[in-house]
Amino acid sequence: MAGGRSQRAATTTTTMCGGCGAYLTVPPGARSVRCALCRAVTRVERRPHGLHHAAVGFIKGLISSIVSPQPPPSPSASLRLGGAAGRLPASYPRVLGRKKRALLVGISYAGTKYELRGAVNDVNCMGYLLRERFGFPADCILVLTQDEKDPDRLPTKDNLRLAMRWLVEGTVAGDSLVFHFSGHGVQKLDKNGDEVDGYDEALCPMDFEDRGVILDDEINATIVRPLGPGVKLHAIIDTCHSGTILDLPYLCRISRTGYWQWENHSRGEPKCTSGGLAISISGCGDSQTSQDTTALSGSTSTGAMTYSFIKAVESEPGTTYGRLLTAMRATIRDSGGEFGIPGPIGTFFRRVITFSCAQEPQLCASEPFDIYRKPFLL
Repeated sequence: MAGGRSQRAATTTTTMCGGCGAYLTVPPGARSVRCALCRAVTRVERRPHGLHHAAVGFIKGLISSIVSPQPPPSPSASLRLGGAAGRLPASYPRVLGRKKRALLVGISYAGTKYELRGAVNDVNCMGYLLRERFGFPADCILVLTQDEKDPDRLPTKDNLRLAMRWLVEGTVAGDSLVFHFSGHGVQKLDKNGDEVDGYDEALCPMDFEDRGVILDDEINATIVRPLGPGVKLHAIIDTCHSGTILDLPYLCRISRTGYWQWENHSRGEPKCTSGGLAISISGCGDSQTSQDTTALSGSTSTGAMTYSFIKAVESEPGTTYGRLLTAMRATIRDSGGEFGIPGPIGTFFRRVITFSCAQEPQLCASEPFDIYRKPFLL
């Protein structure tokens, strides 16, 4: 399998869609490629090789900088959004050359009937964990919440798209990325036939009622496919219907007795990385809902998944992925969910009703591995 990835990387290239800015895989010799998301056709420039290629690129860049103050369109210099060039906001952290970066998104949907009380708390807790436990520099963490004063850091659909591209822009081998999202998630009818269950999963930005949601197809194209060899991404998603939110090909099934196996959920061409590793830990299965609750942390509202994740990491430093997920599920199951029923009846609810009908954190990956041998490291 590793050899297959290496061969594919050697014979294909990537380009950015001229319509929506998603990364596209270009087959060898192709002069154009159609985007699966927006259906736009992007022409592929046939580039010379070697020293001549470098010289041509340098001259073109120099001429472009003289003629126009805008930099040439490239993944490391600008992004495209909605068909128009969109540079990264000046307030976003400058992280090129830094080994760790994180995007933390918490949406409360304040003033709407969908309001959540724990999302911003989740982001604050996750930021503290990343800084104190895993050594993420504070100036390499981008936070989007509705509490932000900077309009570029509000979790709108456009800002979230830009922020996801910021997360993967210019990454190199050895980089570790984290994407944490706490908010609402939904399912939408699959229109391109790539979902086993017939439904796409989607994240809801703060303006989703006006602008719409962000489908798992776009999330995969934006933060999964660009990951090159040696780059690692962890997505920690605390939403409803989030089991396969990154459209990763492998979903790990774990029984209550500890038996586990990877299921291949690819349908059609696998939505793989470009040689890197992507892992998602999500709040529940695709058909389940996640809780925003005070049952786990006392009087403070948090997402049940985020709280159980932090508790599992803090309780057992150096844990494996299998032990992490088992501990998270036990925390949610033993809390009794929202029932809070003590005694034998409460035990029945926790063991039977809550575990089977409420949320079970899920593990997905771009490639299978031994979940009880591989250490959990960010």
